[in-house]
Parts: sequence; C-alpha cells; structure tokens
Amino acid sequence: MPEKTEFKHTSVLLNETIEALHIRPEGVYLDGTLGGGGHAYEVCRRLGEKGRFYGIDQDEAAIEAAGKRLEEFGDRVTIIRNNYCNAREVLKQKGVDHFDGIMLDLGVSSYQLDTVERGFTYKYDTPLDMRMDQRQKLTARDIVNNYDEQTLYRVIRDYGEDQFAKNIAKHIVQARVKKPIETTYELNEIIKAAIPAKMRASGGHPSKRTFQAIRIECNHELDVLKNSLEDLVNMLKPQGKLCIITFHSLEDRIVKNFFRDMENPCTCPPEFPVCVCGKIPYGRTVPRKPILPSEEEKEKNSRSKSAKLRVFERI
Repeated sequence: MPEKTEFKHTSVLLNETIEALHIRPEGVYLDGTLGGGGHAYEVCRRLGEKGRFYGIDQDEAAIEAAGKRLEEFGDRVTIIRNNYCNAREVLKQKGVDHFDGIMLDLGVSSYQLDTVERGFTYKYDTPLDMRMDQRQKLTARDIVNNYDEQTLYRVIRDYGEDQFAKNIAKHIVQARVKKPIETTYELNEIIKAAIPAKMRASGGHPSKRTFQAIRIECNHELDVLKNSLEDLVNMLKPQGKLCIITFHSLEDRIVKNFFRDMENPCTCPPEFPVCVCGKIPYGRTVPRKPILPSEEEKEKNSRSKSAKLRVFERI
C-alpha cells in the first residue's frame, strides 16, 4: 500500500480556462472547487493590487495545499472551507456578491484518488469512504450496506450508467447478508461476480462505473451542481464568465441544458408569435460547443480525456 500522498493535482484545461476568463487585473474572481490551487494560481498571478480572489473547497487537505500555493499573493486571496453550493451566502457575509469570473472543476483531484485511506479508488484495498468533506457522516460503506436493492440499482444505473446495474445491486444485497461490505476489494469482487466474464474483458475496470456512482451519491454531486448553477450565474457581473469543467456525461448534460435555458428562458408556448412571459436572456454560451483538451494534454494526463469546458457569459 503506498504512503500517504502529498496534495498533487494536474489542472485540466488550464490554459483554455484562463483564456476564457479574460482576467482583468482589478477584477474579482471565484473558484468554487479550489483543489490544490492550480487554476487559482494562474488567476492570481494575473491580478493587480486591487484584484481579489476567493477560493472555496470542502476538503481540508485541499484548503491546506492551496493556502501554501497561494501564500505569495497575500491578502488578495481569501480561502473558505465550504461547499460551493453555499457560495452566495458565505461570500455575502464577506461583503462580496458579484464576480468578473467564476470557475468550477468538477473532477475528483488526483490527491483524493491516490490517497488510499480516502477510499475513492478500486485499485487498492482500503475501507470504503469516498467523502470529499470528511466532516460529513454519510460514507460509501453506509450506502453499500444500508440502501435497499431498488435504490442501489437506481444509483448505479443513473450515476454509473452501468448496463449491469440491476445485477450488481442484487449481488451487493446478497453479499451483505453474510457480512457487512467493508473494503474496496470486497466490493470489487462482488461487482466482478455480477458482470459476465466476456464483458469484463473489455471496457476498463469492472468497478469503475459503480465506484463513480457511489461517489456521486455519497457527495450529492449532481444535486449540488443543479442547485448551484442559478446562484452562480446571478453572481456574475455583466460580461462576467462562468467556466465549468465536467468529467462525465451526467454533469455535462446538466450544465449544457442549464446554459441553454439561461440563453432562452422564455416559457411561452412555441405557437405564440411574440414573447409575453417577459423573461429575457441572462447571457450566452461562448463558444457554442464545449472546449476539449488537446491531444497533447490527453497524452500527458489520462484523467483529462473525458473533460469538457463550457463557458457562459453574462449579459
């Protein structure tokens, strides 16, 4: 088992995000998923004396790592331990309510994946945990051992998009009757038994989708995203940019559909000749299609392969 990992994370789509933000030296910027501070550092080094940067993260190790990385920028930087879904409220308490740019990187950090005791990975045998905020009570172990079969099936089907979700849920419930499922390897073996051998031979590790699903459920990741987007758009100044990096189709669909609705919030029936609801566009998606990593980045950092950056500009 490897030693405890230093907080390291290779920022995905770094140059593309910084370019999209169009950093103004006197601007005010927010990173709602601060991580190790990779994107943040590139923002901060472009700020002048009057520029301000706010970083939010729920992971204690991320807060500590980012604090060290951004130390040189002094009081231009404010770091808060919280979930970005509470950004509007916690920043209002700091006297800040509008930003020139906001970014979210929704990927799990390399640190979280590689720190064995965090229980995010199926690659090492470790207690099931998967909490991004370790102050939270709900763990992956609780989900695996306490959710009923139908709920487990829905979680694995919806969040893991796994065609064998029904069989995996069934095998989990059968296994835990004998004894509680405590570790990642125990769960690996159960998943493996639920998937036909010929299907296990292709498509990557058999546990990948189920582990993703349990992690999303454990941290309420999609609910947090859905419930935060409107606040984030409302926190933008005119011409302010919201940059969101997603790593799987579920997140990307939520962001894409939300940006589309913000561009065209009209609720009038399509047959109406003119709009009477009075709802006007909040802004526009720029560019129209998501920004993808270069081939060079995908080669250097395999975790960037599924990344997509979408950018919304406030009117």
